[in-house]
Amino acid sequence: MKMLNFAAMRSRLILPVLVLAAITVAAQDTSEVELTAEPHHHLAIENAYVRVFKVEVAPHDATLMHDHHHDYVYVTLGPSQVENDVKGKPPVTLKLQDGETRFVPGNFAHVARDLADTPFRNVTIEFLQDEAAHKTPPPKWDDERGLHVFTRGTQDIMFVQDGVRVSETDLQPGATVPSHHHSGPHLLVAVTDLEIRSDVEGQGPMPGHFKSGDVKWLPGGYTHTLTNTGKQEAKFVTLEFH
Repeated sequence: MKMLNFAAMRSRLILPVLVLAAITVAAQDTSEVELTAEPHHHLAIENAYVRVFKVEVAPHDATLMHDHHHDYVYVTLGPSQVENDVKGKPPVTLKLQDGETRFVPGNFAHVARDLADTPFRNVTIEFLQDEAAHKTPPPKWDDERGLHVFTRGTQDIMFVQDGVRVSETDLQPGATVPSHHHSGPHLLVAVTDLEIRSDVEGQGPMPGHFKSGDVKWLPGGYTHTLTNTGKQEAKFVTLEFH
């Protein structure tokens, strides 16, 4: 009888411990971390305009629940299938193509789960001046949407958000983006590997070598052409700022 009582008492003690452990695990799963503390997000550039993160999630792995306090754009690197688990909402599955670029309004937390057998890679660009843009709309661009076609290349102005103009450029080998002016700074995101040459007015040619996923912050105040000097297609996304 004493042994039976001891067993019953032991099971009564174990059950609350297991429940407490389950609650603790659940709390850990739903707790949020800042973007800079999320281990799959690697800070590459930070300035007054942006924070740029290189993101990589292994096949069938997931990020921690993390906060996005700012509006942002992400550029997908390679085809991907991802489950987007936004806190407080049902999960959504996204099928993304190589180079696909999307704008996402901020102020939410989520988990990104890689459903594919390949890594999920992207470049995430936070807009640090989004609140100011919401209060006072920035000046409009001359072109805010449109496809520009030139010899062996295209430049697609995809959208403008928070005053930031986002374009995708596709150049076949030997193709050149015609002369154009950058009045403000811009960010280049390499979708493919790039072998390019920038010919800036008043300066000599400047070669550029980038791997897929590389990013570069470029100042404004110059006019140039841009040529694909490589043997493969060159594709990149630019984000232009006033």
